[in-house]
Parts: sequence; C-alpha cells; structure tokens
Amino acid sequence: MSDLRQEFIAFSVEAEVLRFGEFTTKAGRLSPYFFNAGLFHDGATLGKLAQFYAQTLLDSGVAFDMLFGPAYKGITLASATAVALAAKGRNTAFAYNRKEAKDHGEGGTIVGAKLAGKVVIIDDVISAGTSVRESVDMIRAAGAEPAAVLIALDRMERSGKDGALSEHSAVQQVSQEFGIPVIAIANLDDLFTYLSTGAAAADLGAHKDAVAAYRTRYGV
Repeated sequence: MSDLRQEFIAFSVEAEVLRFGEFTTKAGRLSPYFFNAGLFHDGATLGKLAQFYAQTLLDSGVAFDMLFGPAYKGITLASATAVALAAKGRNTAFAYNRKEAKDHGEGGTIVGAKLAGKVVIIDDVISAGTSVRESVDMIRAAGAEPAAVLIALDRMERSGKDGALSEHSAVQQVSQEFGIPVIAIANLDDLFTYLSTGAAAADLGAHKDAVAAYRTRYGV
C-alpha cells in the first residue's frame, strides 16, 4: 500500500469518517465498516481531504482540463479539490450541477465554468453509478469529454442482490460502460492492509476478520 493510501485510511479513521461495527448499506447488506464523506465537515478536514484528491489525480497521470462535482456531495469535493490543485500549481476550473433548472440569472442546471475539454468527475463513492451516468450525460451534452471519475473510497464489492450478484463491482461497471478510468484514493484492499499492520492492528485488528469475511462474500 502506498504511503498516500495508508495516510488517507488513517486520516479517515481519525476523523471518524471511516467507522467499524455493523452498518446496513443502501444495498441492504450488513457491512463491518462504513465510510461517510459527509463527515468531513470542517475546514481543516475538508482541506486535508482535498489534498488527497488533488495528489491522487496528479499521480494518476490522467489528462484533464477541469473538474465536475455532481450534486450534492460532489459540489464541495470538486470545489475544494480545485483549491488544492491551485495550491500545487495547477489552476483548474470547476463546475457542478443543481438538481432543478434555474429560469433566471445564469439559468440552466450547470453552475461554474463552462463544461469543456477533458472533465474529471469527482464524488465520494460509487454505489449504483447513477450519479456518474447523469454526470456523463451532462458533460457530453455540453460537447465536453468525460476523462475519469475520481472517488475517495472504492469498496470493491459486487453489485446486485444476494443470490444474483454481478461478477463486477459498480466501479468496474462504470469504467466499462463509459470507457473511462475510475481512480480511488484508497480501496478495500488498502483498508484490509491497514487493519493488519502497525498500530492499527493493535487498536482495530478485532475488525479484520469481519472485513475479510465481507470481502470474501461480496468482493471482486
């Protein structure tokens, strides 16, 4: 696991954004961990999160011209990442959408820079992929090109219901459907490694078996 990925998992645990126990997911699964990026809700943690997004994007080597944040969480993430990129010497435009079209002022559903060139979609996670599909449609409708999707955590789990699980995860399906890479700051493998090594193993190692069992059942 890279230092950046390890640092991100540790940061998420420290901020209590990544928690362990028993949690019911949107898919109705009982998960031994829960990641809620909405809990990065103060200036210090949001600023640090944005640094992780920005560095991961730069390290990926993906060519991009601007960022797009799908409403709602993506709005904050894209704008904060644009600030972090600028601090690293890469001044980057960003845009986001509103849920309902505005019929006055700038009008329409897109706020911010005009969608143009290669656009990176920024969100927290990919569950069903609905947000990405809507974003891709908006970007293409504007004549721009979706270049990649950048997320915080890839849960690396198969989509679908028990007894009818897909062979692929939602992340893999999005990448295959649109022919673009999905870049994650960290993934389930990184989380498992974190639970197995160093100080984390002493404090949180009790959760390792539950995460391993979940990965065996639902992982790709």
